[in-house]
Amino acid sequence: MILYIDKFKFIYQLTDNTMISPTLQRIFERVRDGADFMPSWQLEKVLNSELGSKWKTELVDFDMKPFAAASIGQVHQGILKDGKKVAIKIQYPGVDTSINSDIDNIVALLKLGNVLPPGLHMEQFIDVSRRELAWEVDYIREAKCAKRFSDCPSFRELLQNDNSFYVPEVIDSLSTKRVLTTEFVYGSSLDKNTKWDKKITNKICLDILRLCLRELFEFKFMQTDPNWSNFLYNPDSKQICLLDFGASREYPKKFVDTYIKIIHAASIGDRKTVVECSKILGFLTGYESKVMITAHADAVMILGEPFGSLADFDFGTQDTTARIQSLIPIMLRHRLTPPPEESYSLHRKMSGAFLLCSRLSAIIPCKELFDDIWANYKFTSVT
Repeated sequence: MILYIDKFKFIYQLTDNTMISPTLQRIFERVRDGADFMPSWQLEKVLNSELGSKWKTELVDFDMKPFAAASIGQVHQGILKDGKKVAIKIQYPGVDTSINSDIDNIVALLKLGNVLPPGLHMEQFIDVSRRELAWEVDYIREAKCAKRFSDCPSFRELLQNDNSFYVPEVIDSLSTKRVLTTEFVYGSSLDKNTKWDKKITNKICLDILRLCLRELFEFKFMQTDPNWSNFLYNPDSKQICLLDFGASREYPKKFVDTYIKIIHAASIGDRKTVVECSKILGFLTGYESKVMITAHADAVMILGEPFGSLADFDFGTQDTTARIQSLIPIMLRHRLTPPPEESYSLHRKMSGAFLLCSRLSAIIPCKELFDDIWANYKFTSVT
């Protein structure tokens, strides 16, 4: 149920934890911290069921004690016959078959506690969550997504240009729908170490923000989970290792064509285009009150500020979070339609990237970053 707690926590966590009531925050943390590891007998049962005897014949060493726990499984260290160290993610039994019932239980709990804000359009959020959660428990799909990143010509070109990222190899022979084995990588979680040199943190944040923009506007394929424990910085290789592609998804070219126009308009202060393109994508119907239109446009303009700043944008001194928070109740109260379903995952990742930059007090040239993306973007040809 921890995965579902994290998913529903995002309802309140559009920017940071200050949006969550202290009581609800304690509930979220207690559930997450209370996760138990599988006992050895159950672990072996899962491995035998998924891999047969291969996990014993292909591994010369397997640590029965997990070194990490994900929201839907635990991760063990092993060594292949050729000496390669691997990480083996093993899903908790029953997780994939209990998605619908667990979501229903979480929704009932939130309704009972009267903590769901009005105007949330919960039905669409639930539908999107069911689909995304089904993706996240399918390790075969995750393996394909990881390969797509590592094999994608554009992404490989990015690695060749600045060597900023590393995607670990998937070990197909030891991977199934409920077991995923990859090359073991070393590094520190991006949100845990705030004592890095300022030049390093600025470079990390610049790379993460650039990756987000390239994922959306070049690849149209994004890993949408901003769980920074799955982004490890290796100080020796000076690379960010990318883990966990379960939340990866594609974005339609038509959606991306219009969305980049919204970001560009916000970066140059063009409120009219922001509103017009927001109607095209379905953020607005055209029948909203002036209060709603103003609040929506204000929120988008705030998010566009980093990409319009002539100077390097100082995330550490900005009040972006508080300003967005002040607008959310207005938009929830006056919204006439749920936002496009693509926006849930996209804004989860983008807001997570902004929050990371803020937490690390990054000072980076965001305008230069976006201007390059905008100048090279290829819109759909009109025939």
